[in-house]
Amino acid sequence: MEEEFEAAIETVVTDCLGVGAGEEVLVVANPATSGLGVALRDRAAAVGAEATLAIISERSSHAGEPPATVAEAMIRADVLIAPTVQSLSHTDARRRATEAGTRTATLPGVTSEMLARVMSDDMEELRRRGSAVAAMLDRGTEARITCDHGSDLRLGLEGRRAIPDSGQLTEPGAFGNLPCGEGFISPATADGVLVVDGSMAGVGKVSEPVVLRIEDGHLVEASGDDGARLMALLTEHGPDGTNVAELGIGTNSKATLTGNILEDEKIAGSAHVAFGASAAIGGNVQVPVHLDVVSLRPEVTIDDTPVTLEGRLLV
Repeated sequence: MEEEFEAAIETVVTDCLGVGAGEEVLVVANPATSGLGVALRDRAAAVGAEATLAIISERSSHAGEPPATVAEAMIRADVLIAPTVQSLSHTDARRRATEAGTRTATLPGVTSEMLARVMSDDMEELRRRGSAVAAMLDRGTEARITCDHGSDLRLGLEGRRAIPDSGQLTEPGAFGNLPCGEGFISPATADGVLVVDGSMAGVGKVSEPVVLRIEDGHLVEASGDDGARLMALLTEHGPDGTNVAELGIGTNSKATLTGNILEDEKIAGSAHVAFGASAAIGGNVQVPVHLDVVSLRPEVTIDDTPVTLEGRLLV
């Protein structure tokens, strides 16, 4: 496993982010992920970068903002790598860093074992799949999710831009999640029912399928104890916490269901929907929470063209 881990660190630093000599690299970690932070900082330094590791306290939720001093450093860095417990992906600080040209990889909840395994998928094929999914989302006007548990959710896509999360982060302002493996978009509208049979951020693997009822772009009802936990985590942030923020389609053949949303949402042929903050990915809601839920065997169509079917990716 040590050899696979070292290979994954190498892939993150030199392949995905293309770190070069003389660049300023900022690695942001928490105490619990400091070992990964050190490994990433050391690898960046080994290729000649001026690499700095910042250890920050854990945030109270995903999309919680980092300290102001770190937020400013994120803007000034050439490259940002964030192996944190809670995600910095959907923070205003990350969005401003991207706008300033910082190349960014966020790795929320990552473990050494996960990184070694999931980053071993064929990077060229991941990039092809991610680009294909994002292109379909870009061209589409409406996505529909159905499944044999009873999902029937329609999401409007017009006026929004999709993002391929395929580990190709070498251009100024590039942003992605690692381990990589999805295409995603912030929908403009959402109405219907989504049944979650995989996992939910803040909950883990669901004990039984959770029925989510969505009206006018907001989650209004969730079934069972797991659903109640999700609603509580979202509604504590006010009405914007239940905003439908993201639709994503997993493309990584090495990802499996673990209860860790970072990996679960990348499972090839799965679909995920997130609630809360969307401004950092093309929406218009900024709130300090962003929680994903995963459907394992959906049928996803974009303007009636199938993208996934019963857990199989069709692109």
